[in-house]
Amino acid sequence: MSEVTRRDFVGGVSGAMAGISIVPRRVLGRGYRAPSDTLNVACIGVGGMGRNDVRGMSSENIAALCDVDLKAARSSFGAVPQARRYRDFRAMLEAEGDSIDAVTVSTPDHCHAAASIMAMRMGKHTYCQKPLARTIGEVRAMMRVASESDVATQMGNQGHAGDGTRRIREWVEAGAIGSVREIHYWTNRPIWPQAIERPTEAHNVPPTFDWDLWLGPAPERPYHPAYAPFRWRGWWDYGTGALGDIAAHSMDAAFWTLGLGYPERVEAESTTLFDETAPSVSRIEYEFPGTGTRGPIRVVWRDGSFGPSRPPEVDDETPWPLSNVGGQLWIGSEGKLLADTYGNNPRLLDTERDREIKASPPAEKYPRVESVYVEFIEAAKAGTTGGSDFAGHAGPLTEMLLLGNLSVRSGRVLELNPSNGEILNANIPGEMISPTYRAGWSYQ
Repeated sequence: MSEVTRRDFVGGVSGAMAGISIVPRRVLGRGYRAPSDTLNVACIGVGGMGRNDVRGMSSENIAALCDVDLKAARSSFGAVPQARRYRDFRAMLEAEGDSIDAVTVSTPDHCHAAASIMAMRMGKHTYCQKPLARTIGEVRAMMRVASESDVATQMGNQGHAGDGTRRIREWVEAGAIGSVREIHYWTNRPIWPQAIERPTEAHNVPPTFDWDLWLGPAPERPYHPAYAPFRWRGWWDYGTGALGDIAAHSMDAAFWTLGLGYPERVEAESTTLFDETAPSVSRIEYEFPGTGTRGPIRVVWRDGSFGPSRPPEVDDETPWPLSNVGGQLWIGSEGKLLADTYGNNPRLLDTERDREIKASPPAEKYPRVESVYVEFIEAAKAGTTGGSDFAGHAGPLTEMLLLGNLSVRSGRVLELNPSNGEILNANIPGEMISPTYRAGWSYQ
């Protein structure tokens, strides 16, 4: 839990990430800051996706870096050599509390809530990777603390800040496909092991890896490379499977554009269920009731490289699905819209109408931004919320998709009150909704 010294990394740090430029360090405390001032940032989890988050925040002053895996963190440590280094984010936030303004959280899902809530309660602007948290109880706690804290928040579903997602909303609101009736999603995830039992053989913890800190709030168990690094996503104690990994991206445009909110029914089908890991393939169907501005909508999720049927507008010579990585297909009363997982490259399946809308697009109603990181930085400096903020957007979106995992894990159709998300017909185990943390960790 103590700070890691520079000497621990001498000779072990590999080359810096390209494109990072760090400004001189300026410690200005917690007082008022003009919008042009540089943010002092602490990054939690700087390997894997965390490297991208460090790069994304590189216009600011990266004051501190934290990771339990020194091997995975080497490139970030080398890219920001002046940043102080830690292994325990709790120790980092306590030590750096008076000198930092913002925090990024890029840990596995099971640590998102603990790290983000601690940062927000200290008055730090907080950027957290997707999905917002592993369970609905943690998501709701993050939403509550975000509402109580005078900080900017943003989830890392970068497509929400992209041109494609904003174009989709403008097209749909302009009536490009009429009234939306159903949407289909598919993905090649999982690209990690799932549908497996807990391993029983013993393994030594790598010398550069702190297994106890990696577990954080999760129940104790022996180290095994089946869990970390990277392979944690399919384990329910640490991740949220393919749905948590990708739906926060792909379902975002519809959730935002159509105001989906809570569904009234969720039904999941899957291959063999395992106690501790997500299945190898699943299909989840959500039914959303109509509102005063739209009719009912059916949403279908497919993972495990399991795609929807070919629309008649796509000829037999064209490979289908158009992207095996994943995508989204919107079906309306007057046409169909296709886009990639992140909402990029939207197109109408009617070739002539697609040509027309691209030649004469609707007026831009939703401002474009350079990137999700720029959007977060600008919100933090201006005292506004982020685009995919915890309380207003990211939290409700994450809750909605996590209901799909509850249907998968329980093997039950869920009937819900769409006004508040209450499950009406099934007794879901409490640990699946509001987990018990190990001593020393909290999300309350």
